[in-house]
Amino acid sequence: MTLTFIDIIPIILVFVLYFLGLPIVYSLFGATFFYFLVLDPSTKCWLILQKVMNSTQSFSMLAIPFFIMAGSVMNFGGISEKMMDFCECVTGHMKGGLAQVNVLLSMLMGGCSGSANADCAMQSKMLVPEMERRGYSKAFSAAITAASSAATPVIPPGVNLIVFCLIAQASLGRVFAAGYVPGILMSISMMIVVAIIARKRNYPTTRDKFPPVKEVLRQAFISFWGLFFPFGIILGMRFGLFTPSEGGAVAVLYCFVIGGLVYKKLSLKKHLIPILLDTIAGTSSVVLIMVSASVFGQYMTWINLPKIVTTAVLNLTSNKYVFLMLCNVILLLMGMFLEGGAALMIITPLLLPVARSLGVDTYHFGLVAIVNIMIGGITPPFGSMMFTTCGITGCPISEFLKEVWPFILCLFLVLMLLTFCPVLITIVPDLLYGPATI
Repeated sequence: MTLTFIDIIPIILVFVLYFLGLPIVYSLFGATFFYFLVLDPSTKCWLILQKVMNSTQSFSMLAIPFFIMAGSVMNFGGISEKMMDFCECVTGHMKGGLAQVNVLLSMLMGGCSGSANADCAMQSKMLVPEMERRGYSKAFSAAITAASSAATPVIPPGVNLIVFCLIAQASLGRVFAAGYVPGILMSISMMIVVAIIARKRNYPTTRDKFPPVKEVLRQAFISFWGLFFPFGIILGMRFGLFTPSEGGAVAVLYCFVIGGLVYKKLSLKKHLIPILLDTIAGTSSVVLIMVSASVFGQYMTWINLPKIVTTAVLNLTSNKYVFLMLCNVILLLMGMFLEGGAALMIITPLLLPVARSLGVDTYHFGLVAIVNIMIGGITPPFGSMMFTTCGITGCPISEFLKEVWPFILCLFLVLMLLTFCPVLITIVPDLLYGPATI
C-alpha cells in the first residue's frame, strides 16, 4: 500500500498549526478531526470520540497524577530542600560547586518531580538567582539548569517512562529499573563538563574542602527520606508490595507524612490548595497530550502508516544499529520541535514494531528514544526546556545557546554509548526481574 498526498495532509497540518502558535494538543486534535470529517468521512466521528474516552481509561495512568502530586508535596514539605542540602554537602567543595549541586539535584529529583519542565522551572527559581549572586553568568546558570533537567524524566518515576510503558504495553517496573544507569551517566557527564568549565573560568566553590565523613553522614541521615524515595518505590514494586499505580498513591502518602511529621514544614491548611492546583495543572497537560497523540495514532493506523514505515525501514536496512542511528536522527529532530510526551506518543507506535522485528530490546529502544527527546528539549529552535528556563530567568536565547552546546555534546556522547551498549540499559531490570523477551 502507498500513501497519497491526501493521506499525509494531517501530518503537514499538525506542523503548520503548531508553528502558527497553536498548542500541540489542539494541533493534533485539529488535524485528526479534519481528516475524518473532511478528507475521509467514511468513519463515524463518534468512533473517534470514543477513542478519546477510551484512551483515558487505563488504570496505569493513575500513576501520573500521583507522582506529579508527590513531587509537589516534596517541594512544599521541605524534602527537596533537604535533598539540595545533601547535594551541596557532597559537591560544594568542587569548582563550580553550585552548578554541580544543580546537576546532582536534578538527578535526585528525577524520582520525585517526574517532569523535565517541572524540574527546570523549580531550579530556575531556586538555584539560578543564587548562582548569579555567587558570580556565575546568567547564561551559564540557565544552560546548566536546562541541561541537567534532561536527566529528570530518565530516572524513575519520570512521567515519560510511564508514557512509554503505556504505549509499548511493557512492564513499568522494568522500564523504571532501565532508567537508572542512563540517567546517572547523563548526570556524571554533565558534572565533568561543569568541572572543566568552572576550572577554566575560576567559578567559586561553596566549601573550602570536602566535609568530614561525620558531617556527610549526618546530612545523609537528615536527607535520607528524600534520597530513599525513588529506590523505595522500585523495591516496593519488585517485591510485590504494590502495583505502579498504587506505588504513586504510596508516594503521595509517604511525602505527606515526611513533610508534615518529620520535617514539619507541610501545612495542609496552607499548602493543600497549591498542591492540588500544581497537580491538576501538571496532570492535565500530560494527559491531554497523551489523549491527543492517541487519537492522532488512530489516524496513522487508519492509513496503515506503521506498516508502511516498517516495510520501508526493513527494505532500507536489516542492521539494528543502523536502524537505531536513523531513529536517533528522527527523534532528535522531533524533540527539537515537539514537547517530549507528544513526540514519544507519535513516534513509538511507528518505530517500536520495526525495532522488535530487528531484535532490538523493547527497553533499550524506549530509553534511547526518551534520552533522544530530552536532548532535543534543550536544542534550538523550539526546545521546551530551553524556553522554560529562558522565560523564567530572563536569559536571552542567543546567550543561552552559547553556553549550552558543551552539555548537548556530552549528552550526545552518552546517547551514542547507550545506543551501542544496550547492556547499560538492560542490566538493572535483568538483575531485578530476570532476562526479558524482546
